[in-house]
Amino acid sequence: MKRRSTAEEKELADRARLLRWWKAWHREQRDLVLAGEHGAALGELLRMFENVQHIQPSQANSAITKFREARGEEPIDDALPDEPLRVFQVIRGIVMNQFPTSAGESPPELIRQNSGEVP
Repeated sequence: MKRRSTAEEKELADRARLLRWWKAWHREQRDLVLAGEHGAALGELLRMFENVQHIQPSQANSAITKFREARGEEPIDDALPDEPLRVFQVIRGIVMNQFPTSAGESPPELIRQNSGEVP
């Protein structure tokens, strides 16, 4: 069996550290959103998605649209640039940002970009 070089071991350790950091950041972001204005609705959606391995933004969009229409609300209600993000925009940002970011881009910036909010 071939032994890994020190460079390979360092690379693996660096990747493992970055993955742990990303997971911790992602948990922190989830907790912030759940504590926010739409926390109850998002918590319920996350509960429903708990056992689903592949969540598509269109599925979340359909569920939210049906939920809103059943309560007599407008089916689509995206936030304007100076308003807080709506539930679907937050979910879309989370789902579209499932993997660690590329070099030079911070996760919060990508969530805002992926959620459709203009920076």
